[in-house]
Amino acid sequence: MKAINFILPSTDKSNYSLKNSLGKYVVIYFYPKDDTPGCTIETNDFNKLLPKFKKLNCDVFGISKDTIKSHDKFRDKYKIKFDLLSDEDLTVLKKYKVWAKKKFMGREFMGILRTTFLIDPKGKIIKIWENVKVKDHAKDVLATLNSIQK
Repeated sequence: MKAINFILPSTDKSNYSLKNSLGKYVVIYFYPKDDTPGCTIETNDFNKLLPKFKKLNCDVFGISKDTIKSHDKFRDKYKIKFDLLSDEDLTVLKKYKVWAKKKFMGREFMGILRTTFLIDPKGKIIKIWENVKVKDHAKDVLATLNSIQK
């Protein structure tokens, strides 16, 4: 399945387009909120493994509906070395079907389903992780990328 192209504001102060990464593997992980426990673990784990992803010709991007200002604070606080993308109007979240009804403590609300996409250099989605549990998730994504490239 072809990945849907998008353009979103990035913490590198430009607009990022998925087309910018053609020729490389891309990990896009959608996460609920900056500086919350699970999202911080997930982001820090991808950050720690970033050199290994880079060696495999792979870019990593986190996307949430938080503002660039919020992303900048989150990025600075944890010294995140990859770009975070802001989808305040939910356009990309809806295109990738990760904006949906969630339940928590008996309450229903709309929110981001923690989901990761692995995209190949031609722009094709080669793996999707849904309902991600953050512990060891980044390692699992890296292991999958490693096995694909062997």
